[in-house]
Amino acid sequence: MNPTPALHQKWIYRRHPSGVVGPEHYELTSSPLSMDLSNGEVLVEARYLSVDPYMRINQSLKPTYNAEPHPLNAVQNASMVGRVIASQASILAPGDWVEGMLGWQTHARSHQSALRKLDPELAPVSTALGVLGMPGRTAWFGLTEAGRPHAGEVVVVSGAAGAVGSLVAQFARRHGARVLGIAGGAAKCQWLTDTVGLDWALDYKTFASAQQLSQAILERTGGVDVYFDNVGGWITDAIIPIIHRRARIVICGTISQYSGGLDTPELGPRFLHHMLYQRATIQGILARDYLHRMDEMLRIVGPWVQRGEIVFEETVVNGFGQLPQALNSLFTGDHRGKVLVEV
Repeated sequence: MNPTPALHQKWIYRRHPSGVVGPEHYELTSSPLSMDLSNGEVLVEARYLSVDPYMRINQSLKPTYNAEPHPLNAVQNASMVGRVIASQASILAPGDWVEGMLGWQTHARSHQSALRKLDPELAPVSTALGVLGMPGRTAWFGLTEAGRPHAGEVVVVSGAAGAVGSLVAQFARRHGARVLGIAGGAAKCQWLTDTVGLDWALDYKTFASAQQLSQAILERTGGVDVYFDNVGGWITDAIIPIIHRRARIVICGTISQYSGGLDTPELGPRFLHHMLYQRATIQGILARDYLHRMDEMLRIVGPWVQRGEIVFEETVVNGFGQLPQALNSLFTGDHRGKVLVEV
């Protein structure tokens, strides 16, 4: 009697969301798993799958950093950490751990050139989706190359309890900066000061206006030298009027605008005269711009992770079937650090 073939499950992106993305925009499909491989290919079995705010950017119907939106009726694109279970590749063998952009599926056929081999002895393999992956790369190069913090300066980070923001805050502290984090909720703010080690943290939910938040930041810091923006909207409106001379504003994300705001955008802030007054700069940064420098980031940040000198939080959701809801939680839920799904 032949054993039942393994199932290959995929989450297919079926409908464009007009607001917050959720399970209704996806369909779960199953088919028998094919073991056929060409020369240089491997078959990877997923262990961890990523959910990231940029996925909602890619679903915008207007051009973003991609000319076209994520195609309908295709596997949701995402990063995967998994184990090689079959190989026709020269540098990867069954049992090896790898990371790559393989999508929301339980198994993936991939050429070895598209994969990064992981060493589970150096760090937990899940970190390849967080502190030692795309969020870490974004945080390190975005801060050091666009933010350029100096000792004694004030760095403000919005979305400071998230996967990128919490790392930016710690990297800024390592540069000798004083850091204020903005997050939603008292528990996140306490975590930022007590565990992550920030100088200050403010709960934006307790402020009724940008002016009130701006005043609170000014009272604590005396003004802002570097603003690392993950949120956009009125929180950014609160920062621009209190920047210092030669301030650097780093636009990493505008998550407050993702759920429909990219297709029907609000008017931008009318505070750009402050950029003129202070001769400040605004620079957008993308993780893809530094992909070729991944090894450089790992050489610097990897030892800090190994020595336990970097706080990295993981919110792990169990079950392949939970992926669309996990993505939804980035915009509606309460989490800290990197959100990922364990298969």
